[in-house]
Amino acid sequence: MATLVEFDYLKVPLNKMTFSRKPIREWVESQCVPTILNLFAGETLLQVGEVRNDVRKEMPADYHADALDFVTSWSGGKFNTIILDPPYAYRKSMEMYGGAVSSAFNAVKNNLCRILVKGGRVITFGYHSVSMGKTRGFHQERILLMSHGGAIHDTIATVEVFDD
Repeated sequence: MATLVEFDYLKVPLNKMTFSRKPIREWVESQCVPTILNLFAGETLLQVGEVRNDVRKEMPADYHADALDFVTSWSGGKFNTIILDPPYAYRKSMEMYGGAVSSAFNAVKNNLCRILVKGGRVITFGYHSVSMGKTRGFHQERILLMSHGGAIHDTIATVEVFDD
């Protein structure tokens, strides 16, 4: 049985700070439902009142924890939206975090359900069109394909809803 998924397309230059590009920032903001966790926040402030976490101390964030440590120790309320914009590859992780490797991404994803409300959404940026997946109790709602032009890899953002 085919699943209908909404599809969006942007032609936008690549930037290591994904949300610094206005079309991408506006798209992600339009997909958010408060209360929002931006787990790999970076330097760009979204206009959605998100709880911001970034392991790098120089980033404007509410918390500066490793992503896995953050999701496993969070004792506040549950989130309606979680934004995941991690480094997309091992090499990028080493570049972004000054030689340190970021959390094992599957372990982070495996722990998100405990801090996400039923019916909540996870917005994931990367090179793949499935992030959370059916085995974790999610279904896809929307996909954004970002074409960066030339020989640069496209970026894909998915909006997946937690059904559990």
